[in-house]
Amino acid sequence: MEARLKIRNTKSLLFKGLIVFLAFLITIPLIVVLLYIIKQGVMQVNWHFLTHVPAPVGEPGGGIANALVGSILMVAVATIIAIPVGILSGIYLSENPSTKLAYYSGLCVDILQGVPSIVIGIVVYLWIVKPAGTFSAISGSVALAIMMLPIVIRSTEQTLRLLPPSLKEAALSLGVPYHRVIIKVIVPCGFSGILSGIMLSVARIIGETAPLLFTALGNSFLSYSMKKPMESLPHLIYTYATSPYDDWHNLAWGASFILLMFVLILNIVTKLITRKWNIQL
Repeated sequence: MEARLKIRNTKSLLFKGLIVFLAFLITIPLIVVLLYIIKQGVMQVNWHFLTHVPAPVGEPGGGIANALVGSILMVAVATIIAIPVGILSGIYLSENPSTKLAYYSGLCVDILQGVPSIVIGIVVYLWIVKPAGTFSAISGSVALAIMMLPIVIRSTEQTLRLLPPSLKEAALSLGVPYHRVIIKVIVPCGFSGILSGIMLSVARIIGETAPLLFTALGNSFLSYSMKKPMESLPHLIYTYATSPYDDWHNLAWGASFILLMFVLILNIVTKLITRKWNIQL
């Protein structure tokens, strides 16, 4: 009996050790990428780098101000477009899960989530860029908003489904209209989960390059107009990393570091919000 128990404990320890080893193994690529980008990019980052546009070829210095401003503006507009549509769609799917419209809408959301980003860029190019006759930041924002929608919709739907039905029943029993129950009770109670989904979707799109190649295109100058081409951090990294100039390579590493920090901070904040939401539930 003791020998059998000893064998079982040994197997358990070996299996636990294997799981710990594999868990550590999958973090190695992330650690290597993070350390390499930090090593290459952190030395390039300074105030001049963040506040100036790229210098002409052959001239030292230059920065990424145009790409930094462009990414912030396009992501902000994409978020403004995607949040109302995504939250309202998620509310409908959570409140009417058994209807045919909800079934086919959910199916479309799942399909949209699997559509390659470059395909979305081509579609938006045909919808907006070609009829307008020019590349523009607003077309880039529309492409990014389409990519955000599935994440916002699903996070809203799943969050609201976790809420106890008694919340809605209690509010309705007091004579509160249905729309006010949704706006004043259901959505505020699920706000943390919805917010985490929004931030996760922002982290998803902030590093996208393919759809911007067909929409925003890029701009070597600092531009605030959403009707004109606009630079972004992913597009700047792609352009400079594939160039033959060492100065541009340095700019690409610095921009990669900034973009990596954005993504890391958004993901960490999302994890903290999700953990807080799970504890509250």
